[in-house]
Amino acid sequence: MGMEIGRRRLLGGAMGLAAGATALGAGAPLLTATDAAAAPRTAGGTGGAGGTGDPGGARTSPLWQEFLDRPYTHPQLPYVGRAGYLGGRTSFPRPPVVADVRDYGARPDGSADAAPAINRAIEAAGSRGGGTVLVPPGTYRVDDVIRLGYDNVVLRGAGSGRTTLHATRNLTELIGPYGSRYGGDKSSWSWAGGLIWICPDARLRSLTDAIRASAWPFEGWTGNRRDEWRTLTGLAAPARRGDWTVTVEDPSALRPGDRVLLQLADDDTHSLLSHMAGDVEGAADYVWTDKTKLTSYVPYEWPCRVAAVDRGRGRVTLDRPLPLDARPAWQPRFTTLVPPVTGSGVEGITLDVAETPQAQHLLDKGYNGVALQCAWDCWVDDVTVNNVDNGFLLVAAKACTLRRTRVTGRGSHHPYCCREGSHDNLVEDFVLARRTVPAPAGTQLHGINVEGLSSYNVWSRGRMEMGTFDTHRGMPFANVRTEITVDNTGSHGGDASAGPLYGARFAHWNVTVTNERAGCVRIDDIAPYSATVGISEVRQFGQIDVPDFTGPLHSRIESYGHPEAVQPRNLYQAQRALR
Repeated sequence: MGMEIGRRRLLGGAMGLAAGATALGAGAPLLTATDAAAAPRTAGGTGGAGGTGDPGGARTSPLWQEFLDRPYTHPQLPYVGRAGYLGGRTSFPRPPVVADVRDYGARPDGSADAAPAINRAIEAAGSRGGGTVLVPPGTYRVDDVIRLGYDNVVLRGAGSGRTTLHATRNLTELIGPYGSRYGGDKSSWSWAGGLIWICPDARLRSLTDAIRASAWPFEGWTGNRRDEWRTLTGLAAPARRGDWTVTVEDPSALRPGDRVLLQLADDDTHSLLSHMAGDVEGAADYVWTDKTKLTSYVPYEWPCRVAAVDRGRGRVTLDRPLPLDARPAWQPRFTTLVPPVTGSGVEGITLDVAETPQAQHLLDKGYNGVALQCAWDCWVDDVTVNNVDNGFLLVAAKACTLRRTRVTGRGSHHPYCCREGSHDNLVEDFVLARRTVPAPAGTQLHGINVEGLSSYNVWSRGRMEMGTFDTHRGMPFANVRTEITVDNTGSHGGDASAGPLYGARFAHWNVTVTNERAGCVRIDDIAPYSATVGISEVRQFGQIDVPDFTGPLHSRIESYGHPEAVQPRNLYQAQRALR
């Protein structure tokens, strides 16, 4: 069976779900007592296409049953069962403590700048090949960026309620103004960089050098000018979305365990971009040529890991299925990438930023929280950011997990942002708290944002006291939001030149909207080949999202009005259980 899901195991999973329903009695909801008490009570409602029609009933979703038969190629539901750190592991490593920041001069009483001491401790751990850098209880003033640029280094506090880093300065002060490579007077600190910055040391130096020189960089996997790569081999035969194994021209440069990029270029007809939109009929009429920001994201770059190499047959097996077709017209190839930081994390810390008024839209100064950039198999656990411009930023991040994170304080522009070709990341058990002060005029709030051809990312088990499911143009595709409660108060963003709001295979699954606002949550008439399953009843008001493609979208809706009834309750967890 290898890495593929065996049909027997799939059938067993489906039978287990059915057996659970039978054990509870026909029509009984598969809910815990806590779930049942918290479930919204909706009167009336049609149940939607495929819905239960009974507010108290629960049955296995027909879409889920279809998915079991074709998990890697289902037209509406993406396979995200391997999202997150090391394919979705539920525990993080605990390397031995090799440095205590107090031994490097950090004071836990906030009386002096502790950033140099913390960065020296991180560097010492990195030079030893990794380990835990301990930040004992207390409040540490930090007047500079905390840089986590080494593999296998964990910055660990005593808990987000016990260890606080109090940041006093912003990224504009510390690094310099950061304009946009697309022109205008925007500040790129509105979506980039963090006061805790997990990024390979060499990559971070190249980024900050370029910013200081006003040579606004690309931020992703292939360097500031997107030219820091070389071809390892091309694909010798077409491959399909969902394939685990591909045939290559020359496997000699590949070894099991290698981290590589799959690059796909577009053609003159923009058939690759149309494919990302699910090849819907309306994609043929869509004007791609003037979407200059979107086309700058191509070639599409998908980081993957080599699992096995059959040199005799020229066959390479990957650690997860292909996210898209690999057609000859798109010149599919495996290439190198800038060396990512791997196996590192931040745990048990509150980053408290000196409170300042939220900046005008797109003019953020960079009071930002935690950024993971060119980071792969890294994590953030039990971390709160307070009074930030932007909370947690995934920028060209791969297979990272954010768990038990919170954004609190005066209000943020992008509380959670996933962009610049970020793939297979997991944000779970997250809280976006209601702002503590009114929003100043001219500011903007988004929520859980995804953009920039980012794919197969998951937001799971979240509570959003404000914000929305912001799909920020740049045609992200195949992303999942599941088991989330939201007071839907934000709006989507994104420059028109960044193209469509949605590509194919978005899934919003088990979502309770407390203020009944449809925008960015109910997407069956907005997103192509996507699924809206088990959301509470919503109404159209105060929103700006409209379809980008004409004609049929081939999207599905189930259990409308009854999130308490949908089974499985969490699409990501159900997919993880199938492996």
